[in-house]
Amino acid sequence: MSRISVSGVRDAALVTAVLIGAVWAVQLINYTTDDSLLGHGVTPRRADELPDILSAPFLHFGTGHIVANTFPLMLLGFLAALRGITRFLAVLLTITVIGGLGVWVTAPAGTNTAGASILVFGLFGYLIVRGFADRRVLDVLIGFAVLGLYGSSFAMGVTPLAEGVSWQGHLFGLIGGVSAALAFRRRRDVSHLSPTDLPIG
Repeated sequence: MSRISVSGVRDAALVTAVLIGAVWAVQLINYTTDDSLLGHGVTPRRADELPDILSAPFLHFGTGHIVANTFPLMLLGFLAALRGITRFLAVLLTITVIGGLGVWVTAPAGTNTAGASILVFGLFGYLIVRGFADRRVLDVLIGFAVLGLYGSSFAMGVTPLAEGVSWQGHLFGLIGGVSAALAFRRRRDVSHLSPTDLPIG
């Protein structure tokens, strides 16, 4: 898809709404069951915890935690989904696996890591790199806008400066997003592109 169509916008909005709805539904279940789901965050270097890398991005430690993640996940998820739902789902899975494995390997022993910030940082990295990987001017501009909006605060998020924050999840989520942008880059026929989709280089 070289241009962002009306149907693409609609589909992106729908899949983003489903993602946000799923995150909040899990939080509601967790809240009404006395945080019974939080055991499915990632505890490092335990083999039985490896499956929990898939559930960890949907779990949050309280309302403040999920609220802080909701808007950036909604915005970045929508922008990422504009280039196709199948690709978007593959990107989310890549971020989840790489981010979760990074936490599993590097986080301090006995910690429990969860939160959609793994996805948020991953989508941030994905959007910054996607335009260059796909050679699309419009997506490069979107990447610069995302960098301008979140760059300084996200730079702090990947450093071990804030107590109680999983910088490992942020860092490896970011790495997962960059990896996804490179892994799922598209080669296109440039003969019929609009000016905003002209190739770079």
